[in-house]
Amino acid sequence: MPAKADYAMHIRKAGIILKKDSLHASSMGEELVSWLSGRSVDTVIDTITADLDILIILGGDGTLLHVAEEASQYGVPVVGVNLGNLGFLTEVAEEERYNALEFILSGSAVIEGRIMIKTRITSEEKTSKWRFALNDVIISKGATDRIVRLCTWVDNEYLTTYKADGLIFSTPTGSTAYNLSAGGPIVHPGLASLMVTPICPFMLGSRPVLLPATVRLVTSLATDAAADCPADVKIIVDGQLAWDLREGESLEVVMSEKPLRLICSPQKGYFDILRRKLNWGGSLQIENP
Repeated sequence: MPAKADYAMHIRKAGIILKKDSLHASSMGEELVSWLSGRSVDTVIDTITADLDILIILGGDGTLLHVAEEASQYGVPVVGVNLGNLGFLTEVAEEERYNALEFILSGSAVIEGRIMIKTRITSEEKTSKWRFALNDVIISKGATDRIVRLCTWVDNEYLTTYKADGLIFSTPTGSTAYNLSAGGPIVHPGLASLMVTPICPFMLGSRPVLLPATVRLVTSLATDAAADCPADVKIIVDGQLAWDLREGESLEVVMSEKPLRLICSPQKGYFDILRRKLNWGGSLQIENP
């Protein structure tokens, strides 16, 4: 699908995902079920199936990240109502929810195809199942005091061996997450790309690298005699611990075939969200010339 386009929406069945252990989200969910029922829309709670016409997230960005894999695999459009702190992904403010949903139910919505990445561990003995991420896949040194040495390839071409606390493989959507904190660039979600960003690199010459989304990235722990591989190296997929990375194993990262279909807020643009969340320019408002 294109990066961003208008789509005709015919909503007959909606899924509602509630922020975990949130009484506020549960109460809002009950109200939303009644509101949608009055508009002849069937609903299910905390369930994602292929027959859904829309998935409504009541929570923060973390809640949306937890369901991004299933939603992308089924191709269900997702809209997020922000009950958290950030709201980069859950763009619709709580007080705007009914106006935004009324606009969507009227028959049209702007949907962005947000790149997802998938990752797996491979070795001579085994290959793990794919795990999917909307934001990032992170190699972290865990609790060890030593840096890790990570040999990294791009499409079978050797890139470099990073000496760092870890590596971040990020999508454009995830560029405003850990990637940004680690000194990586902000990348517009319409750009088909992947980023490799070292975490606290030992060498100042190690810099983030922006790559086409079509590349295949492979990283493994250095195994030369001079490199003592730490035993505590973790792989974290969208904030969830996935595996330990051990000597003789490789981490593979590629773009997923199926993007997340994210419904954009009709009230906000991408740069408006960036200005608000990152406090660019303070409260200064500039009119379009």
